[in-house]
Amino acid sequence: MPAQHRFEDLVRSISGPLLRYLERLVGNPTIARDLLQEALSRIAGGLPDFEGRSSLRTWAFSVATRVAADHFRRPEARLQVIDVDDLPEVGDDADIDGQLIVDEMNACVREVIDGLAADYRTALVLHDLEGLTAAETARVCGCSLETAKIRIHRARRRLREALEAQCTFYHDRNGVVRCDRKQTEPD
Repeated sequence: MPAQHRFEDLVRSISGPLLRYLERLVGNPTIARDLLQEALSRIAGGLPDFEGRSSLRTWAFSVATRVAADHFRRPEARLQVIDVDDLPEVGDDADIDGQLIVDEMNACVREVIDGLAADYRTALVLHDLEGLTAAETARVCGCSLETAKIRIHRARRRLREALEAQCTFYHDRNGVVRCDRKQTEPD
C-alpha cells in the first residue's frame, strides 16, 4: 500500500481517539485541535521510517504524547484560552443547574489531574480514559510494563487522595453522586 493511502487510512482511524486523548491531557479543546494537527504532521513525516515495532495506533499515541509534552514546556501553555464555540449552549434552568454541577465536578477532577506529575497524568489518561492496555501505555510512555503499572497505580492513588482532601462526596435525592468543595482554612 502506498504511504499516502496508509497515512490517509491512519488519519481516518486515529484522529478521533487522538483528539479525545489530547483534550483530556491538556483540558482545552482548541489547544487539543492545534496539537492534533502538529501530531498528524509529525506522523506524516515519520510514517516512511515507521519500523512496525509497535502498532501504528500505539506509535501515533506516542507522537501525540511528545507533542503534548512539548506544549507543556512552553510558558504560554499556562494560559487558558477558551474558544467561544466550545462554550455550552444555554438551555432551561434545570439543564443549566445540572450542567453547572457536572462542570464543577469536571473542573475539580481536571484540576487534580492537571496537578499530577506529567508521567502520572499521561499514564492515567492513556489507560483509564483512553482505554489503552497497560502494555500499550508502557510503549507510548517509553517505559517498562512494570513502570507503567506503577505510574497508573500511583496516579489513581494521588487522584483519589487529592479528591478526598478537596471534595465532600454525597448522593443527591436522585441517587446521583455529587461533590462540594471543602472550605479551606485561611493561613
